[in-house]
Amino acid sequence: MRIGKQILLLCLLGMAATAQTPALSKDLQVGANDWVDTGVDLRAGDSVRVSSTGSIVIGQKTTGPGGANRGFTDLIKAYPVNNAGAGALIARIGSSQAATPFLIGASKQFDAPRAGRLFLAANRSNLDKFSGAYDAKIEILARGPEGGVVPANLKLPEVTLEMVDRIPRRVNDAEGTVGDNTNFLIVGPEKKIVQALTSAGWVSVDRESKDAVMTGLMAVLSKQAYLKLPMSQLMLFGRVQDYGFAHAEPIQVIARRHHFRLWKAPFQVEGQELWVGAGTHDIGFDKDQRNGKVTHKIDPDVDLEREFIGDSLTETGMLARRSYLTPSAPNKEAKTAHGEAYHSDGRLLVLHLLPEPVASSTSPEAIFANLFCSVREKKNPDTGDWPACDQLLDRVSATRVDLAAISNKYRILIVPGFFSACASSTAPAFGAGQESLRKQGLTVETWVPPN
Repeated sequence: MRIGKQILLLCLLGMAATAQTPALSKDLQVGANDWVDTGVDLRAGDSVRVSSTGSIVIGQKTTGPGGANRGFTDLIKAYPVNNAGAGALIARIGSSQAATPFLIGASKQFDAPRAGRLFLAANRSNLDKFSGAYDAKIEILARGPEGGVVPANLKLPEVTLEMVDRIPRRVNDAEGTVGDNTNFLIVGPEKKIVQALTSAGWVSVDRESKDAVMTGLMAVLSKQAYLKLPMSQLMLFGRVQDYGFAHAEPIQVIARRHHFRLWKAPFQVEGQELWVGAGTHDIGFDKDQRNGKVTHKIDPDVDLEREFIGDSLTETGMLARRSYLTPSAPNKEAKTAHGEAYHSDGRLLVLHLLPEPVASSTSPEAIFANLFCSVREKKNPDTGDWPACDQLLDRVSATRVDLAAISNKYRILIVPGFFSACASSTAPAFGAGQESLRKQGLTVETWVPPN
């Protein structure tokens, strides 16, 4: 009886939490063919819910806000949200070319990563002509801080001129021919940089042609456009790039795309990783003066690509600071490795990622992190060579907990997923985990549903 009352109380509390009065609520129609200015200005950190109903007509079929299933003809179209269906309700914050649209569908709740005007639209290419409209409701459930999410007194590691002068001004190919400028720096951990770039709409490109064939095939089978066309490998600090990122439109990716290469510097900034980038914008094809073959032609004003990279990361709300440094010997006029001239003001864009906030020691994430790391370091139940805790979790403290014996009063039932029955005789699902739990004195059973 007591348990029943506790569950009822939790349900009532949950209902009360979800029944909060929105700080702002607005209804509007979203036409099928253009971006709609909602007139709603968001603060960074706003909790927003957008819901929609209605339908639009796409050719001979009708779809709702979730979007229509994509066909193979969609592979030749450039959709704002490449992995969403045609006609799906999408949104973006701000009108910058670097603003990355995202899927709303029938309903989505999200935290605004930055301040800006909210726009809504149907997911469509320039080749599409839809008809109809969606009825959308925008609710701001909680307001973010007026001054933004970056504390005014935030102390960031300083990138000095001496550090900048230790970085080569240009990258080179395998034969040693110098080419593109190094034109931006990012200060922050690798994991968060990849997360920020992904949020900004950049994709990590395939390293080799054989990878491209497989990835492209999977994209086609899933009826998504392939955007990960490999880029050539160039050298900095005596090694090829650690990452290659691209920001491209489907189909045009072969001739036109924003892209850059990224290297981890061999030194740090006050204990923080420093990453060096070289970015250019492919705008067509050109003749490679080294071998007479066809190569990409770049926009000769390479500073425009530097700014696009900075703008795209600014849109994520994950930047704490954006500044510039001019090296002692700036490179302003030069040629790419294949002989194409370009020009620059010589400055390096310096991007500081927003540090992770220090979590309270009593917050749920801190309690989980401390328990996880304690088990990882003291018990290591799965044996093997696992990475350190700071490589597995975003936030880790030095606190650890005393580990008591695991209670054996509960039975554990494991229900494996799709295709588990097919391999159950040769590779039992979660086999190693079950064995580890049994060693702790727990009763573990498995039920394999018919697949």
